[in-house]
Amino acid sequence: MAATLDRVRTRGLFLGGEWVETGAWDEVLSPYSGEVVGTVARGGAEHARAAVDAAERALSSPIPQHERAALLDRVAAALRDRCEEFARVMSSEAGKPIKAARGEAARAVETYTAAADAARTLAGEVVPMDASAAGEGKIAFTLRLPVGIVGAISPFNFPLNLVAHKLAPALAAGCPVVLKPAPATPLTALLLAEVTAGAGLPNGWLSVVCGPAQEIGDVLVDDPRVKALTFTGSGPVGWDLRRRASRKRVSLELGNSTPMIVAADAELERAATAAATYAFAYAGQACISLQRMYVHRDVYDEFVRLLLPKVEALVVGDPADERTDVGPVIDQRSRDRILDWIGSAGGEVLTGGTLTDDGVIRPTVVASPRVDSELACAEAFGPVCTVEPYDDVGEAITRANATPYGLQAGIFTRDISLALRAARELEFGGVVVNDAPSIRVDHMPYGGIKASGNTREGPRYAVRELTEERLVIIDT
Repeated sequence: MAATLDRVRTRGLFLGGEWVETGAWDEVLSPYSGEVVGTVARGGAEHARAAVDAAERALSSPIPQHERAALLDRVAAALRDRCEEFARVMSSEAGKPIKAARGEAARAVETYTAAADAARTLAGEVVPMDASAAGEGKIAFTLRLPVGIVGAISPFNFPLNLVAHKLAPALAAGCPVVLKPAPATPLTALLLAEVTAGAGLPNGWLSVVCGPAQEIGDVLVDDPRVKALTFTGSGPVGWDLRRRASRKRVSLELGNSTPMIVAADAELERAATAAATYAFAYAGQACISLQRMYVHRDVYDEFVRLLLPKVEALVVGDPADERTDVGPVIDQRSRDRILDWIGSAGGEVLTGGTLTDDGVIRPTVVASPRVDSELACAEAFGPVCTVEPYDDVGEAITRANATPYGLQAGIFTRDISLALRAARELEFGGVVVNDAPSIRVDHMPYGGIKASGNTREGPRYAVRELTEERLVIIDT
């Protein structure tokens, strides 16, 4: 790992195509060991404004759709060639198990490939004007034009692929981007900027500004030249951005407290395997990490009997170890909060709930927590899930809906009528049948309702969010 990290250990900001040192530096720490794995130049408001200036200049020379598509294909190819490098950087700064980091790098290739397809096929539509007598003799169609400069703010938990979901659709739409990456994981974003520049992106179309969130965020919110904001992260921050930037397009992808219902007729082995996998992948630090399970009382004991050995078989520890399934959470504050939530939830800790010798939270399953506990109501964002029995599926659906969130939910059942009922009644942006509700394929429409957000990601859908529809009418 050391040889790879030497190349990214010290990074300047990427401003409009130039690498800039500011004279101030922030350390990037390993969530596992606490060691310094990199240093990054600290930017501020003046650097964010310089990035917007560069983006404004870039807009004066638009990139045609076919060139945008070709560029995105080149980025995808470069990512494919450097997957291992990206994976090791992610593992070091995010604490992501190396095999999961490789999976994320592969997904980023797919995200850029899908964005290239979206760039090539971006089009308006024909409007049938003579459907009205007043439109007779007229031809009309719509154009989809770039909305303008995009401000993007990304989280720590998927430091490559969630950045890709910001950058690739914006470039596909013809919009320059100013990116503010998470302070815990800037190295991956800066490496992606290097790759993107190497693929031939003209100067000004991408800037990566690291530094105090408020300073940089205030520029993106307040500068009228920034026409759209795209944010993935915590709900309070996201909704405050939308309130403050009321005249901009603001796309929010926020949190969830992800439920899964296991019906009496479910394939229990399949359901238990999915639960053990997706409740603890990347230590539960995903927006759609499985958190709450509602299991029909007739099969509850058998489901738990199948689940616990699978959870206890997960390898916990050093994210650089090829065997590791579950690594550390991002920082000590998060670790302490999660342990506090487990300890105050009530119910019974069936497994886990303690730290390993190297300070990693063991995968934890809590049976029947108090309904008003944070573990039952809020987003844990850690390696913990709950399980409780139910008697009637209507009761299970009500419990699943009983949070402010609405990103994704799931149900295991062989009854198609029950599956369709769940699809209609579960108040979530996505409902997954017979797999964990933590599934995301990168070209699909992904996003939530209620407190979970207001947009749909997936390059084809995000591109539409970042373009304006212009009507053209021709009188013949």
